[in-house]
Amino acid sequence: MSMDEFENEGQPRGSPRRIISPDDYEDRIGSIEPMAFLPVGSGLSYGDGRRNDSGTLIECGRHNRILAFDPGTGILTCEAGVTLGDILARAVPHRFFLPVTPATALVTVGGAVANDVHGGNHHGRGSFGNHVRRLTLLRSAGERMVCSPEENAELFAATIGGMGLTGLILDVELRLMKVPSPHVQRHTIRFENLDQYFTLVDRAGEEHEYVAAWVDQLATGRRTGRGVLWAADHADGACEFPDIPKRLKLSVPFSPPVNLLNSVTLRAWNEYRFRKQSPGETVSTVKWTTYFHPLDGINGWNRLYGRRGLCQHQSVYPAANAPETTARLLETARRMGHATVQTRLQRFGDVAASGLLSFPRPGFSLTLDFADHGETTIKLLDALDRIVVEAGGAISPCGDFRMSPEAFDASFPSWRRLEALRDPAMASNFWRRTALALRAG
Repeated sequence: MSMDEFENEGQPRGSPRRIISPDDYEDRIGSIEPMAFLPVGSGLSYGDGRRNDSGTLIECGRHNRILAFDPGTGILTCEAGVTLGDILARAVPHRFFLPVTPATALVTVGGAVANDVHGGNHHGRGSFGNHVRRLTLLRSAGERMVCSPEENAELFAATIGGMGLTGLILDVELRLMKVPSPHVQRHTIRFENLDQYFTLVDRAGEEHEYVAAWVDQLATGRRTGRGVLWAADHADGACEFPDIPKRLKLSVPFSPPVNLLNSVTLRAWNEYRFRKQSPGETVSTVKWTTYFHPLDGINGWNRLYGRRGLCQHQSVYPAANAPETTARLLETARRMGHATVQTRLQRFGDVAASGLLSFPRPGFSLTLDFADHGETTIKLLDALDRIVVEAGGAISPCGDFRMSPEAFDASFPSWRRLEALRDPAMASNFWRRTALALRAG
């Protein structure tokens, strides 16, 4: 055993925790105390769902073998500690790709399952869990349970999006998707305000595999919600780029004493980012590593937020009131003195989630990244929660460290079913703060 501390992708919070390997955990089966453990992958989550400060973390990245891959069918089986980048390195030469990929390839497969991650093609392919064929789960009582939509289906659904609380995921079987090229043909469309975005987005989703937008959160008046929409598809087989980057090329070596990404610098950056896109639509071919995982090429990018780090608010709300809800969220952040570096707006589709507590659902999702200014930021995040809940939406637990039990209950009313299936050995700071507080009340 060793003492270690994962660096939170947003900021370090709390004290160091005890870390053990999956093998060490399995050796303890039969004498495990309640709520004493929590599996973790790469430690990239912004929130406290990856913390168990009164217990021990199981570092799943130590088990990181690809166990089988069929280049004819695209079916791949791997241990939970394999990263999405590892899978792409194996699959891309055979012209297979992840059917769902988030904004980083450094996530482990176990983490992708536990958070049921989504990508820019949710409108057509759903979230990560929709492409999991089966998984093997080690429960603290000693059972190794094969779970799938047909076998132990209730536990399978609880594990997808279950934040590591149903047991230790040992291996996962995925179906990858065949592509003519891993690289993408990108359509870039500049829109002048939110009304234009909502006019464009449905047609873009009907015509393209991937659709997402950047929004200038600081723009006001007739320009409120202006931004850039990217719609993309995999390029044809004639597209040639070097397939796999060999190493990180850039690095932020330390955190500056102040946040460099403040309202003054971001206002200028947003103006440049918007103006550099020509009006109308432009088409270009882009390397897949640049399109899907741009920040993976900058080691320690989150240090730019300063020593207090990054807070993220990600929400989803119904399409019926999406224009008004989006405008309220953007205006509230401005009014409370916060500027966002990344403001991502995306339409989620109607593909039914396979996870019991999956965050993606039909509607629109807005992601806001803020520098942490302490108590003022907490007040802002609480205000954003209230707007989303009033609109009938939900707040993502993945990046959360302060959501109220009431907001969690409104966002995930099925949490009691997960609590009933939770492995008694597993708990997290997030689960204690929300679900267990609700149960105790």
